[in-house]
Amino acid sequence: MKRLAVVLAAGKGTRMKSELPKVLVPALGRPMIEYVLEALTKVGVDQILVVVGHRADLVRETLADRPGVRFIDQTEQLGTGHAVMVCREELNDFDGSVVVLTGDSPLVQVGSLEKLLDRFEQEEMACLLGTLEKENPTGLGRIVRDDEGRFTGIVEEKDATDQQRQIREVNMSTYVFDCQNLLSALDKLTNENRQREYYLTDCPAILRQMGLSVDASPVLETCEALSVNSMEDLRLVEEEMSRLGYTK
Repeated sequence: MKRLAVVLAAGKGTRMKSELPKVLVPALGRPMIEYVLEALTKVGVDQILVVVGHRADLVRETLADRPGVRFIDQTEQLGTGHAVMVCREELNDFDGSVVVLTGDSPLVQVGSLEKLLDRFEQEEMACLLGTLEKENPTGLGRIVRDDEGRFTGIVEEKDATDQQRQIREVNMSTYVFDCQNLLSALDKLTNENRQREYYLTDCPAILRQMGLSVDASPVLETCEALSVNSMEDLRLVEEEMSRLGYTK
């Protein structure tokens, strides 16, 4: 099956205290996004759409020599769902698996992506999320399941009930979608929420409501829970990368 990826790289990263776009802030001396692009290439993704916004020219310039990468402009930042919507023209004629990742996740693991893609393609699903169990899930979207353990949706912490906040399985913005099913879900996506944004996190539940096969699989490794939102976070990520044998 053909594989394409959408990498979300439009953010400013205000808390990073850097003039650089967030995805270009170096981890062990290299822009964070480079680790993401390399992981995708290793799992056989040959087309990568990088959604750019803040200082887009600098992101384009930095990644200009990477094969298979195309840049899509998100001139207004209206949420993660909107970031994928701006790729519609490139997605319309694609038939295959679409991996969606954030460009600021340098610890994405090739093994995790392989597990997700293998299951997704073997079972011919509409959507499969990569999740993990986190001791302290504060700030992250929770994976909601029914009494039989079947995935029903993602609830953001600010919208979660006290009971839902006890859930430790979390969304880490690692998705595989069937491309045409993804486009159908984007058609139904609304911005009826406090932020007035289009959330990609709503798409799995939309697909499930359409009667399609959707699940969340806790296959991500502990290190993939480390996200970078501040320089302190980056220091922890670099320590983990060094421990795992990443080199500068």
